Amino acid sequence: MAGNSQRRGAVRKGGTKKGQVVGSGGQRRRGLEGRGATPKAEDRPYHPAARRARAAAKAADKRGRSTAGRKGEDGPEMVLGRNPVVECLRADVPATALYVAVGAEADERLKEAVQRAGDAGISILEVPRGELDRLTANGMHQGIGLQVPPYRYAHPDDLLAVAHDHHERPLLVALDNITDPRNLGAVIRSVAAFGGHGVLIPQRRSAAVTAVAWRTSAGAAARLPVARATNLTRTLKEWQSRGVRVVGLDAGGDTSLDEFDGTDPVVIVVGSEGKGLSRLVRETCDSILSIPMAGDVESLNASVAAGVVLADIARQRRLQ
Repeated sequence: MAGNSQRRGAVRKGGTKKGQVVGSGGQRRRGLEGRGATPKAEDRPYHPAARRARAAAKAADKRGRSTAGRKGEDGPEMVLGRNPVVECLRADVPATALYVAVGAEADERLKEAVQRAGDAGISILEVPRGELDRLTANGMHQGIGLQVPPYRYAHPDDLLAVAHDHHERPLLVALDNITDPRNLGAVIRSVAAFGGHGVLIPQRRSAAVTAVAWRTSAGAAARLPVARATNLTRTLKEWQSRGVRVVGLDAGGDTSLDEFDGTDPVVIVVGSEGKGLSRLVRETCDSILSIPMAGDVESLNASVAAGVVLADIARQRRLQ
């Protein structure tokens, strides 16, 4: 029809029985062109898979914010559950806030947590359960959460300074390959109990002073300095140059605890039950100490072994 010839992009073709007709303006040709590979379901904005991917990314972002500093370094840590919270408050773990969900069942543990937090001057915040869910990411909080600030580590030189300030011979413990915070907390507790002056841990591949370590130490982490070494071997060598004897603890050691003289300045290096001492640390040690045992027991838990040695050293120093 004549009117269609004015359509934008239309051209007249010749050579048909009916005379000239209106063309498609290239629309049919473009419609036959390939459009490339079909996008993945996650890349199509309105596809259910794309919506699920966006929701998962949002949840991961929330978890990243709420769990920042779980290793005690980058941010506060949230202790969850009624028993863990009460145990932390009993152990005088430093805390900045106690979160309680609105409508949470007020049992004896919750009442004790609120009482102890109030006595310690810790802020008590009553928040909607949804807000506590958001803060804790996994929702396994039983209506209560305790916010613990990051631990402030000492410098390795500070550990020797503590001994010198008390005019005592240094008694230190260094941990190598210890990744369980409960072992770290138990060692801290033993060092404090037997007159030690501090604990040294590596900055990487090591348990940190988290709320779990605080709780296991029964509050000793508040009284005993814990230092971090960028390079454990280098720090041990520096201590050697300052007159401290470096003694590794291993079941296959060349020196028995029965023959060991612990009255000199000493640092006991404790390795994990599985991996033991790392090669460089072992080569740095002045001697390797073993604990004589009866029966078929091959080794002791790292924190138990450290406690046995520290108790014997404390005994020797008392009798001197």
